Amino acid sequence: MNIAVRIMELCNERNISINKLANLADLTQSTLNSIMNSRDPNPQYKTIEKICAGLDITLSDFFTAIKSEPELEPDLLRLLDTVKKLSPDQRERLQKLLEAMQK
Repeated sequence: MNIAVRIMELCNERNISINKLANLADLTQSTLNSIMNSRDPNPQYKTIEKICAGLDITLSDFFTAIKSEPELEPDLLRLLDTVKKLSPDQRERLQKLLEAMQK
């Protein structure tokens, strides 16, 4: 399990940002950003406990992936989160831009 992906998944389900999670978990933003940017892909047990407390879940919940979808990288999850906030017209324009970039 990719810990950063799981954190992003849980934050997206709760509609909270990584920075908000840092506050809720009583962690520095740099600690959480290190995990999310794969500079610290294997955080300490205490850190994961704090993240679970901030998300109000158990360790078991954290390590039980709810979705059976393939894991996405954190940058793709962040991109999807941003796209979800766009209007249908903005999404269509973005789609055309991306298609043009592929050519």
